[in-house]
Amino acid sequence: MQHSAPTKHIDKSTRDKKIVKLMLVFICACALFAAGFTVRGYAPLMDRLGFQTNADPSKSAELAPEQIAPVARRVNEVDGVLSSGALHSYDDDDATRAAIEAFLTSTGDPFAHYYDSNRYTTYVTTSNANYPGVGVFFAEYNGQAYALDVFEGSSAAEAGVQSGDFVVAIDGDRSQTWTATEAINAVRRESGSNVVITWRRAQSLDSTEGEEYTTTLVTAEYDEPNVLTQLVGDVGYITLEQFTQNADAMLSQAIAELTDQGAKAFVLDLRDNPGGYLSKAVDVASLFIPSGVVVQIDTASTSSTRSVSGAVATDAPLVVLINGNTSGSAEVLVAALRDTGRATVAGTTSMGKGSVQIITPLSFGGAVRYTVAQYKSPSGYVIDGKGISPDVTIALGANSSEDNQKVVAIETAQSLISS
Repeated sequence: MQHSAPTKHIDKSTRDKKIVKLMLVFICACALFAAGFTVRGYAPLMDRLGFQTNADPSKSAELAPEQIAPVARRVNEVDGVLSSGALHSYDDDDATRAAIEAFLTSTGDPFAHYYDSNRYTTYVTTSNANYPGVGVFFAEYNGQAYALDVFEGSSAAEAGVQSGDFVVAIDGDRSQTWTATEAINAVRRESGSNVVITWRRAQSLDSTEGEEYTTTLVTAEYDEPNVLTQLVGDVGYITLEQFTQNADAMLSQAIAELTDQGAKAFVLDLRDNPGGYLSKAVDVASLFIPSGVVVQIDTASTSSTRSVSGAVATDAPLVVLINGNTSGSAEVLVAALRDTGRATVAGTTSMGKGSVQIITPLSFGGAVRYTVAQYKSPSGYVIDGKGISPDVTIALGANSSEDNQKVVAIETAQSLISS
């Protein structure tokens, strides 16, 4: 007697629920990217870009059914094939994560990133908290957090952490690539708490190799000044760490004080400056540039410009010092100063991070980060992926006891002073 293979009975309601959930994943992902820059109600981003809007940020982008259909049909077909006879089933959460990460990768956006529900909940909770850190200024390169600067006397400095070291794991969690925001949030703990971080010491930011080492760091309060000044001969030397909400006011005060002390030219050191508020980069540009456009902002559907205010603080010769860690709104300022002929740019080529990302929550939990705008210089130069090349190239010298880039920048500024 011949026996036929047993028929596999599928619970239709269970199958339908899985299909619906996976379809929702793709629908939400499609909505975020196909709708482009319709999220003009995203308040934090609008503040940074200078847009004025009364849109409701709680409303997500809508997508027409005909735009959703192709992706939804394909997911439905694959699920149907698997459900009809596959020996193995899929886990909803694992499938969701894999589907979204693949979707984001296919966009070609190097800054696109998916936060699952647990990580996004942690992100929201800790981002609104104010706790000590471990003495590391975190930045991000190709989606991975690294130490941009290590504060002198900090737990990280004592453990031997160096600028350029990448974060591999925090408290043993290496299940994903840590972004700068996640790394910052993860080390925000009560003073005296321990944080175990595994690092990778790369030869350069582009290197994917390097020896790993693990540190146990202790959190503490660190108060690093954002603006540092020094008068060297007739040259006023100013370091700006990042573009905070009071960066323009502090820089204006520094220029005034150095001018009173006899400065006839200036060096603005933006090395290792990761950027910050675009509006403040425009305000800082206004201290040096009398008129004109500072930056052009291109989104998927709009293009706008930001111009100087006319509140010039000095017309003295200016040299801007940059390196491979100069990024974001710092590059916007450098590009504007270069295009207008207001400053001589010295150092090494900047990072080339001339774009803006936002994080949008998803209806089924979690969130995605993606790029919504890019910056162009007044002449139309695209900063993202290229960076700003210096007029005077100054490679960092092998002798770590002397900052040769600073020395040459000051000498360059001195040579610009009219005799």
